[in-house]
Amino acid sequence: MCKKENLSQEEGLCEVYEIHDDEVKSAKKSLISEEEYLELSEFFKIFGNTTRLKIISLLCRESLCVCDICEILELSQAAVSNQLRILRAHNIVKFEKEGKSARYSLVDSHVEMIYKMGLEHILE
Repeated sequence: MCKKENLSQEEGLCEVYEIHDDEVKSAKKSLISEEEYLELSEFFKIFGNTTRLKIISLLCRESLCVCDICEILELSQAAVSNQLRILRAHNIVKFEKEGKSARYSLVDSHVEMIYKMGLEHILE
């Protein structure tokens, strides 16, 4: 244990500052690299845009062509394409050409799980 000092009784703070060496060492070992935290932060920023979240929610149900996404969200193809480009760049969605159409789907089930867990959390 390290330094102890008395602190004010501010809510949410320890009344005595006391380092628990074993817990600190164990927790430090679980930290990932700074670069990995930056990548993770960028990944979660993708979920910080309502249009991208709407697109993800639609693609959780089924794959859709760009035209259908535009119609459902009542947005221009330029607006939807811009968001899809961002989602593709971050490996969230993929597309397949079907004739003259581009059909989008989620890259994998992880994205759907993250979306659904976030939704479940806010609906609690």
